[in-house]
This record gives sequence, C-alpha cells and structure tokens, in this order.
Amino acid sequence: MFNKVIMVGNLTRDVELRYLNTGSALATFGLASNRRYKKADGMQVDDTCFVDVTLFGRTAEVANQYLRKGSKVLIEGRLNFETWTDQQGGKRSKHTIIAESMQMLDTKQQSEYGQNAYGQTNSYANGYGSNYDSNYNQQQNYQSQPYDRNVGNPYSQNTQQNNNTGMQGGSVEPPVINVDDEEIPF
Repeated sequence: MFNKVIMVGNLTRDVELRYLNTGSALATFGLASNRRYKKADGMQVDDTCFVDVTLFGRTAEVANQYLRKGSKVLIEGRLNFETWTDQQGGKRSKHTIIAESMQMLDTKQQSEYGQNAYGQTNSYANGYGSNYDSNYNQQQNYQSQPYDRNVGNPYSQNTQQNNNTGMQGGSVEPPVINVDDEEIPF
C-alpha cells in the first residue's frame, strides 16, 4: 500500500527536540492547516486540521534551530496511527505524520528578522543572533565551496552519469523546444 502525506501549515507550538539512546535526534511539533470554503448558504467557513509531526536526524535539528510557533512549513511523510491508554484507563488514539522531508516556507525577511507567519516578532532575533549575522562574513577565513544540490540525492547519481556520457568537454547547449502558444492550456 502507498502511504504518503503532503501538508502545508503553521506550527502550533515550538519544536520539542530530544535525543534517542542511539544518539539520533527526534523532534515533534504541532501543525495546523487551514481550509476555507463556502457553505450552501454562501457563508465563508474556516476548517482547521491539527496534526502532530515527528522528525528524525538532521532534519529534526534543523527544525529545532529555525522553526518557531507560527512558522509556515511544508511536510512530506507518511501517516501514522498511534493508540495508548490514558490515566483513567480509556483508550485514546490520534493520527500523526512521520516526516520524511521538510521545507520552510517563511520568507527570508521573516526568518532573518524573527517574524513568524503572523507578523509577530520572536525574541531570538533581538539577542546575540543579530550581531552574529552582521559579523559573520568578517570572521570567516575560509573559501566557500560551491553548493551541490544533488549531494545526498540518490536519483542525482544516475542523472549525472547519463548527462556525462558522450560528452568530451565544452559546454552543452540546452535543447530547443518548439511550443505553439495555442497548445498551452492556460
């Protein structure tokens, strides 16, 4: 069976980070996703879905470092059903998302100045982080390495090998694609 969830929403609380006995990081947070629709009588209704998200490894550490309550994020993962017995002996259950990947959707300006999705200012931007950012380039004495976005991508190895076969140096011209404007559906 195929179990895949893609959800965009805002954090309902700050990220909680802890480490497992194996040393692997585990982070959890709540995510709220809103949907607005019109009822039959024409009235606008907001429907909000709340779900807990679990992240592992380096992604968990990155989430803890950069995400705060109100941050907008896209989560890709699988749906998990958890059951437990509460203190009164009743059976409880909930759906959670076990994240496989995460994308931060806040704008760069909101991230740099500590604003969350609701325009509120977070205190972490007013502390030592502000001075660190302004002095960052002056304190670094090493040369930056070019960023390779295919690092860690298992599919990129095949793509690079296919692109490099038959090439003997020189530049590669992009293919020319002839598209008639009347064929475009939008």
